[in-house]
Amino acid sequence: MKYKNVVFDFGNVIGKFDGNYILEQFCESKEDRDILYPVIFKNWAELDRGTIDYEANALEAEAGVPDRLKPTVRRFFRDWTSHVPPVEETYSLIRELKEQGYSLYLLSNAATYFAEWAAALDILKGFDGIVFSAPIRMAKPDAEIYQYLFQKYHLKPEECLFVDDLEQNIRAAEALGMDGIRFTGDTDAVRRMLAF
Repeated sequence: MKYKNVVFDFGNVIGKFDGNYILEQFCESKEDRDILYPVIFKNWAELDRGTIDYEANALEAEAGVPDRLKPTVRRFFRDWTSHVPPVEETYSLIRELKEQGYSLYLLSNAATYFAEWAAALDILKGFDGIVFSAPIRMAKPDAEIYQYLFQKYHLKPEECLFVDDLEQNIRAAEALGMDGIRFTGDTDAVRRMLAF
């Protein structure tokens, strides 16, 4: 087979990440969500990159909202990971790939808080290698995080298929010699790329 390894992103590939949906689980009022959203998600890219501290960011966000919303911000930063439901079709695909002898890897932008939470997920326990961005202070689509994955796990890019929901991340992978497919929820498209 052409590919020996399948490299997955997490958000919207293995687990559904929708900031609006997650925030709705903590706040019923649309008016309040309109206040909270830009404050809570303001530094999300920096959290993913590991350039700011998770707890310090949560405190900064809390300071940026009216007093009545401070408890909501605290609950959000403590419990938001509970509202990232699995993409069941991908779970099935992962089990199939493992049975067929593929090596599985994760390459995902995520804050340290999420990385620690996700490490306990059963679906990731069968993975051969996991790279989350914040703990190593690198993030997609920068080339260095892909190179880190290849070097850490001794992977040849041409033997890997990368599955990610963002086009810029796929393009970055392809520039380094790793084939990619933009994930839209169609696991059969991944199967076709793998020719089974």
